[in-house]
Amino acid sequence: MEQIAAVARGMVSNFGVVSITDIIDIAIMAFLIYKFIDLIRSTSSGKVAKGVILILVALGLSNIFRLYTVNFLLSKALEYGVLALVILFQPELRKLLEQVGSSNFGKVFSSRQAAPDELDNAIAQTVEAYTALSKSKTGALMVFERKNMLDDAIRTGTALDTVVNAELLKNIFWNKAPLHDGAVIVRNGRIVGAGCMLPMSGNVNLSRELGMRHRAGIGASEQTDAVVAIVSEETGSISVAVGGMLKRHLAPETLERLLRNELLPERTEEETPFNRLSALFRGKKEGQENGENKEK
Repeated sequence: MEQIAAVARGMVSNFGVVSITDIIDIAIMAFLIYKFIDLIRSTSSGKVAKGVILILVALGLSNIFRLYTVNFLLSKALEYGVLALVILFQPELRKLLEQVGSSNFGKVFSSRQAAPDELDNAIAQTVEAYTALSKSKTGALMVFERKNMLDDAIRTGTALDTVVNAELLKNIFWNKAPLHDGAVIVRNGRIVGAGCMLPMSGNVNLSRELGMRHRAGIGASEQTDAVVAIVSEETGSISVAVGGMLKRHLAPETLERLLRNELLPERTEEETPFNRLSALFRGKKEGQENGENKEK
């Protein structure tokens, strides 16, 4: 008990030393670290960050267990690793500096989230457009961005900022349109790029029946968490690529259901525990009222 009391007195005395400026300083640093981690997670560089963390852990363990050779090699690697990290994270650092230097400084501290209505409209318009494109055998490639941002792919095409519209999509993918060969990228329920180039899949086991459009869609789904919808120019069949896996020959109803399952929140408002509990109580109350009415 005496030791606990001594620890408590020490904590109280330490709290007395902390000033308002110290709290502000800690809060600012915590926020900047959080935004940096959030920026890394939203891009494909998250895997690189995990690798760096593993190297740091291995360096600490090699020091604890006195693995001198391993510790020496890892230490030398970290000495030259700072420059390598700057090169690896150059797109993320450039994006952050662009946001800081832009007039809309609030973008640094906030990220726009798609409203459910925007995503719902984007899915409905996409299904309508893909139904028509499938019948006319017009090739199409759409990428629905999720957590991993596709800014590098957007820079290869034409930047846009418009709602998803079925007629607009049919015009973009018309075989004589200037942007029909590339991909349309959708972010937060809005089209942000058209005519964009995507990385090709490195999977050597893909069917030879798949053309460049399908391989690009699979490649984008392999390297990011995006959902890619494809219409074949040869057969008119609709496919969706998620996580490197391609689901082919989809009906429009199946396409809509798949997009909703992947893009919309898993638990709708009606499915929350609070609403379920409310419905349960409402059901009991209605049952009691019906019973009372029967007795009367």
